[in-house]
Amino acid sequence: MVFLFWLSLSVILYTYVGYALVVWLWARLVRGRRKPAATAFEPEVTLVVPAYNEADILDEKIRNCLALDYPAEKLHLLFITDGSNDHSGAVLGRYPEVQHLHRPERAGKSMAENRAIRYVTTPYVIFTDCNTLLNPEAARRLVRHYADPQVGAVSGEKRVRRDGSASGAGEGLYWKYESFLKQCDSDIYSLMGAAGELVSFRTALFKPLEADTILDDFVQSLRIVDAGYRVVYEPGAYALEPPSFSLKEEMKRKVRICAGGWQAMARLQPLLNPLRQPVVAFLYFSHRVLRWSLTPVLLLLLLPLNAVLAVAHGGIYSLLLVLQGVFYGAAALGWWQASRGRSAGPLLVPLYFTMMNVAVFQGAARFFRNAQPAAWDKAQRAPAA
Repeated sequence: MVFLFWLSLSVILYTYVGYALVVWLWARLVRGRRKPAATAFEPEVTLVVPAYNEADILDEKIRNCLALDYPAEKLHLLFITDGSNDHSGAVLGRYPEVQHLHRPERAGKSMAENRAIRYVTTPYVIFTDCNTLLNPEAARRLVRHYADPQVGAVSGEKRVRRDGSASGAGEGLYWKYESFLKQCDSDIYSLMGAAGELVSFRTALFKPLEADTILDDFVQSLRIVDAGYRVVYEPGAYALEPPSFSLKEEMKRKVRICAGGWQAMARLQPLLNPLRQPVVAFLYFSHRVLRWSLTPVLLLLLLPLNAVLAVAHGGIYSLLLVLQGVFYGAAALGWWQASRGRSAGPLLVPLYFTMMNVAVFQGAARFFRNAQPAAWDKAQRAPAA
């Protein structure tokens, strides 16, 4: 039990702290070797926006896309509204420069993207969510990396608009940490999964996804890595989106992501073979697989193990048990405060950490029951300030 306790604690610390230190040091050693070429590179590119019942924000999104700092004759806009039953078509009809695809049937984002790619004639394609706003340099910053023939995809950065809520602060804090890890992974070799809010691909490398795919962006980008290409992280291209409306909505989103994570692990098993791509296997296992599988189980196991050892041996085990109790008590108090509209303050860290790991178990249960549809109800987002 002593060995199991310290092994569990070591894996947990490695997952959330040790890995960050390892890739930070590793990235510092190789940083600068993979900078994109400084020469101008302005190929034709298609910007695809899947939109489900987003009529209320379509005008703002279209104006944002048209304002991108990229030659207008080389930037093609394609919106796809499959399944939408609002007035999205009427809004898009006011913009003749936008190509609009629509079917009354709703089959989910993956199928919409599979259909949209058949209309893409440019060598590069950018996907972005409708509820995000892009910075003016986004397209230019993404496509410049394709001057390197080994780059198969480029992911922008997801930024969460601050609104003072617990869900917004938690989501924003998480994405700052995640963005740091993504930059390190990219500097070392390749990103371990792109963000669907803003991601681009070499069109020729885009492969149709299975209809039930939950995390389309993640699976598509890592299949490109599996094919021997790199996925680059470009924080100079970002998508700004509102935070979840509440902690309940954020939890719903996390559970879906975790269900998709289990599905992705089942479909991306070749990436774990260290004989094929050892660096990829290390990055993928450490950054993704541990978080979605082993580490949450060890966290759950750590508390009863600690309690038994504290009774048997006292000392350091009693101290660690108290610390665990304080941590989870702080998470519970943070949830109680946030659910009543109060600021979680410093309780935000234990609260969001606990939410993430509870979501793993709920997501895994959905995956094994085949209960997470690819097409899902939109998460309610906070209104614009």
